[in-house]
Amino acid sequence: MSPFDSARRDLLRLSSLGLAAALPPVAHAAARQNAPHAAARQNAPHAATDLASLFDIRTYGAVGDGKALDTNAINAAIAAAAASGGGTVYLPAGTWLTFSIRLQSNVELYLAQGCTLVAADSPLPGETTGHHGGTYDAAEPKTSYDAYQDYGHNHWHNSLIWGEDLHDIAITGPGLIHGKGLSNGRDWVVEVVPFKAEQAGVGNKTIALKNCHNVIFRDFSILKGGHFGLLLTGVDNVSIDNLKIDTDRDGMDIDCCKNVRVSNCTVNSPWDDAICPKSSFALGYARATENVTITNCYVTGCYEIGSVLDGTFKKFPDGVQKYRTGRIKCGTESNGGFKNITISNCVFEGCQGLALESEDGALCEDITISNITMRDNVSAPLFFRLGSRLRGPKESTQVGALRRISVNNLVSSNGGTNICSILSGIPSHSLEDIHLSNIFIEHKGGAPVEAAAIRPPEKDTAYPDPEMFGPMPAQGFFLRHIMNLEMSHIEVRPQQPDFRPSFYLDEVTRADMFAITAPNSSKLHAFHLNKVADLRIAFSRATRDTQISTAESQSI
Repeated sequence: MSPFDSARRDLLRLSSLGLAAALPPVAHAAARQNAPHAAARQNAPHAATDLASLFDIRTYGAVGDGKALDTNAINAAIAAAAASGGGTVYLPAGTWLTFSIRLQSNVELYLAQGCTLVAADSPLPGETTGHHGGTYDAAEPKTSYDAYQDYGHNHWHNSLIWGEDLHDIAITGPGLIHGKGLSNGRDWVVEVVPFKAEQAGVGNKTIALKNCHNVIFRDFSILKGGHFGLLLTGVDNVSIDNLKIDTDRDGMDIDCCKNVRVSNCTVNSPWDDAICPKSSFALGYARATENVTITNCYVTGCYEIGSVLDGTFKKFPDGVQKYRTGRIKCGTESNGGFKNITISNCVFEGCQGLALESEDGALCEDITISNITMRDNVSAPLFFRLGSRLRGPKESTQVGALRRISVNNLVSSNGGTNICSILSGIPSHSLEDIHLSNIFIEHKGGAPVEAAAIRPPEKDTAYPDPEMFGPMPAQGFFLRHIMNLEMSHIEVRPQQPDFRPSFYLDEVTRADMFAITAPNSSKLHAFHLNKVADLRIAFSRATRDTQISTAESQSI
């Protein structure tokens, strides 16, 4: 049977079962006599008759045995689809081994059930070619602004799948992308990933897009995605839905992008961040990431790689030291800013918490976080940091702002003890207009009384991370350099007695605390105040109603 007949048969079978409606709307599902295409319309009755834009990679010579390279066949199918005005490139069940795949406008890749797209092995250190003499496309030449972000952020072409200056593209379908032959950019972990990212011919990202618009990613899975499962830079009008990513670096980075929807995704990324909006200088200028919605997602850092995808959910054994990062974070690259961001209905497990970071001049503003659950997290449930690393052009990079942030309905249970939630600006640059409400924090507790005397350093220019200050003097919230803070219906509860205050306020102006529940006794105060002005506490189980105009150093 010819590949064309096989593709037609598969399409008819899907249509007759009523499954074509699940295929992507970009597909017009058709095949010319010499160039079959993929998938079907959402309108299933037409699936079997409208076969004008289905390009099956087998027609172009793809083998799918996991041994022969299918790079040329896949790229030929994409080129044919683009030349015909657009269409869907169909990757059926099989193991398709490939180097760089070059996307084109008006083209969709559809990964069928049973399809595994495998990144071929990159060249090993000291070698010039990888599997069967192949290489990934060359990384772009270095620029004067490469120093403002890590190597991986400055290059897109050295990826398994990449596109630049494109529009109306999609990757969909229930298949798997396995980044087996990619570098993850951490060359010292040679026993896990032997490839060096900066070496010629090496690939280090699964999917990378630069300066594109109208993009859809839906339904596929990524296993070991290299440095980034998705790296999107300057990409607008993006929909990312129902992806499962099980990887050893970042799950997805959304950098300098506008109008982005991330929904229903699962990311296990123990060694780095799960879902990470950024606003780097990688385009050669500062551009904000804005109008972003992240919803109904599950992020974790506590499972062995691959065990989330295969459904076994194997946790790292006790005593095994891993980063267990796996979080949602805006930053660290933060030149252009983060504006109009909503994060809602997300679950965190065995990872770090939620971070907002402005370190490189970003205006980080108008952000709403709601309906978040966290369990077994290893560090701060919330980490909001305005700093002055200022990695960017010296003549234009100044300290940014972090303001108008709302967090509502957050539950964190069985969290780590040493690092509480940290909301901190730096001297002369305060966080502004921060509202926190309906929050329950349970942590393991057990810190000794000496811990309350810790005075964390400022570290204005340091790389921002919850661990940057070391153990904290509070068990609930460390609040420093903030103007206009409102906290209501907050409870802090240690599993074991903890002798630190629940709330440590340092250089905070105008703070309202309502309906606060926290441990308080003759030996333990709920609040410690240092250089605090205009504070009101009311309806609280943690202490009596209090109104203070100024407090130089006081515990309540």
